[in-house]
Parts: sequence; C-alpha cells; structure tokens
Amino acid sequence: MDAPELDAIRAALLAERARLVEEIGETIVAPGQMTYGSQAAAASQVFAQQRDLALRDRSDQQLVLVDEALARLDDGTFGTCVRCGQPIAAERLEALPWAARCIDCQRLAARDR
Repeated sequence: MDAPELDAIRAALLAERARLVEEIGETIVAPGQMTYGSQAAAASQVFAQQRDLALRDRSDQQLVLVDEALARLDDGTFGTCVRCGQPIAAERLEALPWAARCIDCQRLAARDR
C-alpha cells in the first residue's frame, strides 16, 4: 500500500475510534424503583439496560481491534495477516480496516470459536 492509501486508512480508523470512544462514554440509565403495577415497565427498563450494556461491551471489543490496527499501521505490519503472514485483500481492508486476518484465516478462527 502506498502512503496516501495508508493515510486514508489511518483517518478512517481514527474516525471509528472517536465514534467508539463517544459511544462508550454515553451513560446507561439504571431502571427506576419497581412499584406494583409497573412490572412490565420495569422489565422493559431492565431489558433496555441489558441491551445497552451488551452494545457497550461490543464497542469496547471493537475499540481494541481499532487500536490494534493503528498499532500495526505504526509498526509497518498493517495489511499482513497476523496468522499466516500473507497480505490481506485490499477489498477486505476497505470494508474492515481493522481486519487482522486474511479471509481464510478469519474463517478458521470463526470455526474454532
């Protein structure tokens, strides 16, 4: 990859990082005190809180991937599969600039989970 492509990827990663940090920083509202007759409303609040916590956890995991991709950019290994050492397809990096594995190695990793 040439310097302008890497600069564009860095900009995309930094924008994604900023978005994730903002998303993670949003407050999750705790459910209020439950009273008789409001069990359905309380259950909805608990569900919403659990959903928000799951989304925050996913954002935390995504932030780690973005930070790792930025580190690979800095150390010159960006675009190389961390498992097999082969180049990651440009189309894959365009779609997922934080991708650490080529598509074949990612399939293997997904199968092993």
